[in-house]
Amino acid sequence: MSGYLDAAAGLPLSPAAREALLAALDDGWADPARLYGAARRAALLLEGARDAVADVLGARSDEVSFAPSGTLAAHLAVLGRLASQPGHVLHSAVEHSCVLAAVAGAPGTVVPVDRYGRVDVEGFAPPPGTTLACLISASHEVGTVQPVEAVADRLGGVPLLVDASQTVGRAPVPAGWSLLTASARKWGGPPGVGVLAVRTGVRWRSPLPADEHERGRVPGGVGLPQVLSAAVGLQAAVAESSAEDARLRPLVDRLRAGLTAVPDIEVVGDPVDRLPHLVTFSSPYLDGETLTRALDREGFAVSSGSSCSASALEPSHVLAAMGLLTHGNVRLSLWRDTTAADVERFLELLPRLVAEQHEP
Repeated sequence: MSGYLDAAAGLPLSPAAREALLAALDDGWADPARLYGAARRAALLLEGARDAVADVLGARSDEVSFAPSGTLAAHLAVLGRLASQPGHVLHSAVEHSCVLAAVAGAPGTVVPVDRYGRVDVEGFAPPPGTTLACLISASHEVGTVQPVEAVADRLGGVPLLVDASQTVGRAPVPAGWSLLTASARKWGGPPGVGVLAVRTGVRWRSPLPADEHERGRVPGGVGLPQVLSAAVGLQAAVAESSAEDARLRPLVDRLRAGLTAVPDIEVVGDPVDRLPHLVTFSSPYLDGETLTRALDREGFAVSSGSSCSASALEPSHVLAAMGLLTHGNVRLSLWRDTTAADVERFLELLPRLVAEQHEP
């Protein structure tokens, strides 16, 4: 799968996560809420997984809950805060669509970003009645890392929700968050596992019918084998993150330089303060869907359009907020199987595919 360049959307199971999942299917099948031996064993495994994830997030174990997806975790984070304390919401213009959908019913202020997609820190001055601020840790579409800690300092105690899906497992979690969400698929864990962390002392109430599971935050039992696999996969990703960062940054630098050399192509996002594995480019003369299909025929899987929308081909609200073209854009996101040879093959192939679009 070396031609897979859509790691930001989700990764295949890492070897460590796969091994843990297979073992957990035999060892973690019982209901951890019961009292018999196999259930007590399952409860110990669940709390061990929770401890491991909490350690990476810099959280207490009792602050961490597991959800069926990162999307649901984000919805619960927003709606639970507003259920507990309704009010004004501050959020960046480049939040993931799941956060934008959750805040849509509340009065709010959109904080703009610059041409690199970096948020205006001064814009996070909370007006009276502000009950929540939202800032993604790094752009899922263009890779720009956001100044989370500076924004947290600006908020004067207003709780900050950080969607950390693109950074957990790749970079240290920034300080200053009050609520945090993540998705195991992004670090090489299994689908079906999201993370919701709520700091002790933050007012939050489940917007869903509550039960005894996950400290009343997420109703229904967790898929224990998947959660165990996610925790082991996260530990492996963190252990490898420094080496992968050092390996992938030069590959992305090579892509950025090679893409810039192609006529009429603009590379977007911050060239320095960025995720190590992601690069996005656009052109006024390209059709993103056509180029994506052409690349697929050549063995490359990439993303185009709004990478967080229900339809990937919808115009990108992130690029619109940056004042850039919202069509003809392609996102490349590298992973552990991506090699220098893959990058060179992509750069050799792209000019021909672009030229073919220009042909009458």
